[in-house]
Amino acid sequence: MPPHLPNQRWTLADLPDAEIQSLAESLNVSPLIAQILMERGFESPEMARIFLEPDSLELPPPIQDFPDLAISLDLIVEMIETERPIAICGDYDADGMTSTALLLRALGRLGAKVDYAIPSRMSDGYGINSRLVNEFAEADVGLIITVDNGISAYGPVEEARELGMEVIITDHHDLPEVIPPASSILNPKMAPENSPYRGMAGVGVAYMLAMHLAEHFKQGDAFRLPMLELLTLGTIADLAPLTGVNRYWVSQGLHLLANSQIPGIQALVQVSGTGDKTQKALKPDAIGFRLGPRINAVGRIGDPQLVIELLSTDDAGIALERAMQCEQINRTRQEMCEEIEREAIAWSDSLRDRLPETRVLVPLQANWHHGVIGIVASRLVERYGVPVFICTYEDEELQQVRGSARGIPEFNVFEALNYCGDLLTKYGGHPAAGGFSLPEANLEAFRERLSEFACHCLQPEHLKPLIRLSGELTFEELDLERFEEVEQLQPFGIGNPTPVFYSSQVRVLNQKTVGKGHLKLELAQGDSETSIGAIAWRWGEYFPLPSPLDLAYKLGENEWQGQVSLQLEVVGARCPEGVVWESRKTDISSSVTPAEEEIPEARVIESTESPRTEAQKAATTTGDRLQQFKYRNRVYFCGLYAHGDRKELRIRNDRGQVLAVNQGSQTGLLGTSRQNARYVDVRERRFYDLIKAALAVLNGSSS
Repeated sequence: MPPHLPNQRWTLADLPDAEIQSLAESLNVSPLIAQILMERGFESPEMARIFLEPDSLELPPPIQDFPDLAISLDLIVEMIETERPIAICGDYDADGMTSTALLLRALGRLGAKVDYAIPSRMSDGYGINSRLVNEFAEADVGLIITVDNGISAYGPVEEARELGMEVIITDHHDLPEVIPPASSILNPKMAPENSPYRGMAGVGVAYMLAMHLAEHFKQGDAFRLPMLELLTLGTIADLAPLTGVNRYWVSQGLHLLANSQIPGIQALVQVSGTGDKTQKALKPDAIGFRLGPRINAVGRIGDPQLVIELLSTDDAGIALERAMQCEQINRTRQEMCEEIEREAIAWSDSLRDRLPETRVLVPLQANWHHGVIGIVASRLVERYGVPVFICTYEDEELQQVRGSARGIPEFNVFEALNYCGDLLTKYGGHPAAGGFSLPEANLEAFRERLSEFACHCLQPEHLKPLIRLSGELTFEELDLERFEEVEQLQPFGIGNPTPVFYSSQVRVLNQKTVGKGHLKLELAQGDSETSIGAIAWRWGEYFPLPSPLDLAYKLGENEWQGQVSLQLEVVGARCPEGVVWESRKTDISSSVTPAEEEIPEARVIESTESPRTEAQKAATTTGDRLQQFKYRNRVYFCGLYAHGDRKELRIRNDRGQVLAVNQGSQTGLLGTSRQNARYVDVRERRFYDLIKAALAVLNGSSS
């Protein structure tokens, strides 16, 4: 069989060389940097210069684009002066929790009587609700401030006003057709189209309000730096676009986080192993992959109050304790995600052949946790290149289904949910992601309707993960200086992704699996013997990679024993033009964790026609010749079968149980039939050794 590689589509913008050179000369940068800037829409020297130098952005006074800011200030000042309680209604994601902590710190420092509440992810769902409104009323709250929610909560806001409370909505989500009757609304989507504030996260709106208050009370200098730290943490963790005012603020805030003034951030940096005291600035990746997940994990499967305490306390001891709790919850979240992902992949692999027809995946299982299925949905999109609407049951009676959706560039998730609106109990989202719930009885109709919508907007060529390339480089052009050159485009994130380059005819000199299914590589190009190290995250299933390859990668650096070297992060691979790889024997165990021990002894028994029970006959395909072998004093039968575009290994024991494993999969099915089979992790020692033994028999018989 040919080697198994990611099924991807690569695109490279076709830009005029003359315009690239002109922009490079205007900015005094290399043509490569000019090409990346043009690819991202910064075609004029003025726009590109502001992007390269975020501090040069001239921001209009916020009051100019947010007229309700003055009303908000008056309401808060009135509450402080009359000593009436203020309640912050937050949200359980990183944006909502950092926003809540930011306003708690700011209002507390200004002398306000302030408390907060966050709806329960499991029982309340998103946003302010009637239960919270009534609790605020019973506590004699005079003013409710929503953060990262509220713009769609017409009913609860109306109820709060009827109960005599003022309401300030601070939110950044899309505007509904009917705006809630709040006392004041601060939402960048209400700002002019050309406003640099348009892309703010919820924490950005909270920061703007806090700084406006601080200036009124002449405490702007004391407020700015700690508030900017929380803004930076929330903006990156919420995946807000790092353009406009976000880029302006985050570029400044990243320099503060490595040596934070906030005990909770100090503790989070410590327990996550992020950075060190000698660093001038953290990079967005450190927040996106280390700090952010530890905060988000709590909102997904824990109590958000823990994060609020972490980010609002000034006690270093409490901060460290809360950070360690975040660490433990995040480990639990990782284990949940791994288990759900294995099961979801096994389910999706069984339908891989139908994807050109259905063009969407809608997996469902009862024991998946509501709080983490969105993460798994994103991973399935990366793997299969199709929209994913992953579901689990909302109740023990299995009557109500809750789901999370992730899309691809050509597919609008929110429009798809609208298309299925009559089947859903509730839903919301935006073009790239969404959430929904529906009766279990509507699930099959929902699958069919989504497939109908997908077939209208997706062509077969869209059903591959998309790799956007920023240019071609040879290995001779790759060094730490090139890496530092590209780093001037930091901070990378949504709206400004890390550039991806490609090189042709790359030879794989050495490769091995490391950690939890990653590949560590040593690469060279052409006839050169100069090698470059690389890492391919979560690529264990593609081991061993063929050679040569066209590789797509990001530039990174690796520090080992005080030495810093260039390291490539591989994100794509394909067969070079004109190259035909030699077929290799099917090795379904290539994704199984390698072991140092030898393959357990297995010997072929000459006869393959030993008597079988009816259950055994039903568990195998009639007419296929099986290999019989003995392993650990038990008799087994094994064979390779066509399964879509891959091979499936089936191993049957003397009790009629069959283990079926697809090539490249880390999960298998175990049972006497597919109807009663359960998913198992074939990386477990007992399955791993058995698979190795079976493959040794099959490879021996075919040689």
